[in-house]
Amino acid sequence: MFIMIEQFKKVALASAIVLGVAACATNETQQAAAPAPEKAPVATQQQEANTVAELYEVHDHGRIYVFYDRGLYMDFLKTGHTPYVFSKIGEGPHGETLTFGLTGKDKKKTSGIPSVELFAGNFKPAQPFYAEMRAEGRIYVFNTLEDMAAVRKVGEAAYRYTDILSGPNGETVVYVLNKSNKKKKPVELIKAFKAKNNLG
Repeated sequence: MFIMIEQFKKVALASAIVLGVAACATNETQQAAAPAPEKAPVATQQQEANTVAELYEVHDHGRIYVFYDRGLYMDFLKTGHTPYVFSKIGEGPHGETLTFGLTGKDKKKTSGIPSVELFAGNFKPAQPFYAEMRAEGRIYVFNTLEDMAAVRKVGEAAYRYTDILSGPNGETVVYVLNKSNKKKKPVELIKAFKAKNNLG
């Protein structure tokens, strides 16, 4: 009886060792088969870092307030001010003061502020790009930086699709077009404007 128990213990121990070795082999195989996570190319990361996806402007009393952060822009529309700004006196197309609204993380920066760098030509507009400009009771909506710069300079859009009283507070909304799309209704731009302004 004692011999049988001892033999049983030896068999059980041998089985456990075999199972353990098999399990280790299985784990090693699975780990080896799992692919290493791919890293984004450095160029792509750099390109994303140096682009701006959205830009917002409010033209008021000889100043152009500029925001790249929509939350900051919406707060400004409600209160009429923003806690942190960076101003460039007389730098607007008609001598206006450019006042860049800054987020809390921007306030101590001397460079790398997206809206400032975009105006300076150091950053580029992302694709897709979206922008709003509020001036003289109208909301101008853009999908290119070039169109926005042209309206800022001239004060009007050469090509446009106008939607009267369709803004969030009954403003006239002007969807700015250009030679390449002047004959098309800007369906996607209208959708983007309504989505960002919570309009049905």
